[in-house]
Amino acid sequence: MARSAMLREAPTRTRGTPLSHKPLERITIMDVGTLAKSRYLSLTTFRRDGTPVATPVWVAREGDELVVFTASSSGKAKRLRNNSRVLLAPCDMRGRVTGDTVEGTARLQDQVETAETISLIRKRYGLQARLLFWWDSRHTEARPAGAQLGIAIRLGGPAEG
Repeated sequence: MARSAMLREAPTRTRGTPLSHKPLERITIMDVGTLAKSRYLSLTTFRRDGTPVATPVWVAREGDELVVFTASSSGKAKRLRNNSRVLLAPCDMRGRVTGDTVEGTARLQDQVETAETISLIRKRYGLQARLLFWWDSRHTEARPAGAQLGIAIRLGGPAEG
């Protein structure tokens, strides 16, 4: 697959320091399959003032989109309601980026799509996911329906039109 790259600032983080921009980081064009193979992805969302916030997330593939989930009241969800632009990069479980960064557009899912996303995550991460969901259900206050929110991400910038 041909990979083209452009120079752009991309977020980086070192342990114990806030997220900052590293100038001239490569943002590449990558296919969904390559990113979906990564165990964790660094999902970078943007605050209203443009400040990037990176979070490591589990990921699954659904067709030509990547899907992740979060709590519906999380900072990620709030930031995505204001700005659908995201950056994705393979990372380790602590969020240390291990590969090239790609740009994408996120879409918040409805409850039916979210249930499918959670099912895909459970299937992909097996026992690890089942333990997380079990622990979460036992050690958090009762959550109302819709407490989880699925996020579908399409690679590439926002569609022009």
